[in-house]
Amino acid sequence: MVTLKHLAEQLNVSISTVSKALHNSEEISPDTIERVQALAKHLNYKPNKVAISLKNSKTNTIGVIIPDILNHFFAKALLAIEKEASKQGYNIITCLSNEKKGKEINSLQLLSNGSVDGFIMSIAEETQLEKNVDHINAILRQKIPIVLFDRVSDQIECDKVIIDDFGAAYEATKHLLSEGRKHIILVSGIDNLNVGQYRTNGYIKALKDANNYTNEPIIIPIEKEDKIAETIQNLYKNYPSVDGIISIDNTSGVVALQKALKLNYKIPEDLSVIGFSDDNVLEFTDPKLSTISQHTLDIGKASVKLLIERLNNKEYVKPTTKTIKTKLILRETTK
Repeated sequence: MVTLKHLAEQLNVSISTVSKALHNSEEISPDTIERVQALAKHLNYKPNKVAISLKNSKTNTIGVIIPDILNHFFAKALLAIEKEASKQGYNIITCLSNEKKGKEINSLQLLSNGSVDGFIMSIAEETQLEKNVDHINAILRQKIPIVLFDRVSDQIECDKVIIDDFGAAYEATKHLLSEGRKHIILVSGIDNLNVGQYRTNGYIKALKDANNYTNEPIIIPIEKEDKIAETIQNLYKNYPSVDGIISIDNTSGVVALQKALKLNYKIPEDLSVIGFSDDNVLEFTDPKLSTISQHTLDIGKASVKLLIERLNNKEYVKPTTKTIKTKLILRETTK
């Protein structure tokens, strides 16, 4: 790779002279500028962006770490992050943790060497299960800002973008109660994540607040993604009196609806179903599935704005948590 030193040696001038000539400095004669730039072009010289960024302490690049690119929520959030970053004059470098703490650590170490100005990330499932976020706090101690979105941790003091997961599930449950449902079941494929726990707690609290609801809360966990259909099938077998289902992940609501139709449930006369996340195919089911919209694009956009504000603010400002409001969208699977 051609460096400033190589150019300086061939032209018999100092490295400082070469650098200034490449930037058309008035301190350098027009003849020297012409010679330097001609040789640089001939040798296809490319500036070392990492070295420049280390010198200027700014790369205009954001590191983005997401747990799962195949998850529609994270794919859509990434799209919003890229669009807003580009609008603000920033590039992004994306890494996938694939829900593994080790890959999350490697991504943070790889990009914290001067490649990026800060990070936007959602915590990996393995990190949440271990409840150990020392690797993230280590980056913050290096004065590299981080914005967490969706999956966050109280052990990390940084800017965060979340939705009101508790309130979203509470509102959905209250709606089913208003329909007169007497046997409402919650289905969760994310009960091991903090967002899943908040949504489950919202469901439980809504049932406890209902004076005329007599059944105990029932939470059906989905242990593995390839067991969704089997788990839902067993739900209908074990709880034939179910008349309301809330799915707090973005897949099981569709499966619950399909299985109910095959079992000849009348929707929504016999059974109401509410899914989570108004994305992908959810609104194209037949009948159309009622859902809780997370406003994913707003989450991505807000994350970029928070990070850039942090980067541009030279004085310390206490970390903030921005809550994006959800919306219960009622379609054909609810009354």
